[in-house]
Amino acid sequence: MSQLSPERWAAALSFTGYLGTVVKNADLWSAFHRTARLPEGFAERAREIPGRWKLLVLAEDWCGDAVHVVPLLARLSEEVPSIEVRVVGRDANPDLMNAHLTGTARAIPVVIVYDEALEEVGWWGPRPRDLQAWFEGEGRAMEKGERYKRIRQWMARDRGRSTLHEVLTIMEGAVAPNARTDSSPGALTC
Repeated sequence: MSQLSPERWAAALSFTGYLGTVVKNADLWSAFHRTARLPEGFAERAREIPGRWKLLVLAEDWCGDAVHVVPLLARLSEEVPSIEVRVVGRDANPDLMNAHLTGTARAIPVVIVYDEALEEVGWWGPRPRDLQAWFEGEGRAMEKGERYKRIRQWMARDRGRSTLHEVLTIMEGAVAPNARTDSSPGALTC
């Protein structure tokens, strides 16, 4: 766990600012944000977590997993004022990426959760645990095109529930250690 400098946080882009830099899949990024809806109960759950939270997301515009995750987190921050989301590029921040590797993979997106003092309390990524388990087993044996088709289908069915649950669990655990212990980072490259 580490501390992030206020200057580095301030230099990170808001989601809207990040959208302005997206070159690859720009229409897809915008469409996912426009249609992103928090599943029932998640905004309320997030509002119940005391304190203010900063989520720093490592992403790249070419990453399909990031397209599913980052707009949803942006929507969470729009609906829950105590949560702020900023985005930085993975390749432009090798120190952050290397401190949050999934095994040896530079897998994204990575969501680093900071408290009000910019102390890191945990991190999530690059995919929900159940999806990552599938990928590491059955998914690895599939042809790449079919594998990513299945991943997109899983994400569409899940509608962000697993990602939000796992990220909020990190925050809840920082407030009340051992309150929830069912979240851990996944592992895969984008």
